[in-house]
Amino acid sequence: MDVVVITGMSGAGRSTAAHVLEDHQWYVVDNLPATMLFPLVNELREEREKVAVVIDVRSMEFSTELAAGIKALRNNGDSVRILFLDSHDEVLVRRYESTRRPHPLQGDDRIVDGIARERELLRNLRAEAEIVIDSSSLNVHQLALKVDQTFSSESERALHISLLSFGYKYGIPYDADFTLDCRFIPNPHWNPALQAMSGREQLVSDAVLNHTATEAFIKDFITLFTGASSGFLTEGKRYITIAFGCTGGRHRSVAVTQEVAKRLENIGMDVHLQHRDVDRG
Repeated sequence: MDVVVITGMSGAGRSTAAHVLEDHQWYVVDNLPATMLFPLVNELREEREKVAVVIDVRSMEFSTELAAGIKALRNNGDSVRILFLDSHDEVLVRRYESTRRPHPLQGDDRIVDGIARERELLRNLRAEAEIVIDSSSLNVHQLALKVDQTFSSESERALHISLLSFGYKYGIPYDADFTLDCRFIPNPHWNPALQAMSGREQLVSDAVLNHTATEAFIKDFITLFTGASSGFLTEGKRYITIAFGCTGGRHRSVAVTQEVAKRLENIGMDVHLQHRDVDRG
């Protein structure tokens, strides 16, 4: 069986991820008690090949029970992956305040107290997750697209690479496995002819990529990453997020990310591209 456990911080997008997998013909069970993971998969074994379960921390024995269920499935030969949805605390607070609902672990305290308790309970699970998605700066449609890209063209033995451009002034994406700084490249923002454009356009791309140090930067990173890729697969890490940042996430990081995507695709790697901040002011 192919099993995905959807978990993570409350308010970070678990339901959105579940809906995407359901659209991909996964059998999805929401709000499953952790103790029921192994019995459920066994019950569905004859009729389903792909099962996704949404599990949260409302069970007091959540961590122990979930770990036991995952271990039992893997001992049985099933493929089990953990999809962990995360978000910054301040973003989670805003989301709860907008819905006017209490956090499940809040009790009589503040929302931030509930979030802190949940994050502590999930600390080890996040470290063990094969796939971590940070939804802090994503709207529901962008999050759905990211989950869709992760699961739409997967191969059990392939390395799946998410390339992300971002702007430092909007925050670092903390789900990235590699974060690279493109601010050493002269900024096209200060060229009046290029300022209104983005790194997706040829004139800006040429200005960025023709800088003396850019080619060495890209070439050295490709060499570093391809040299490590087989090791990631050996260790069971098949989902890698690589983030390239510049000041606003509009010119330099976009052009570099697109060029890296092209070169990785040319050597046969599965690459998904996203420009987080390219359309922000």
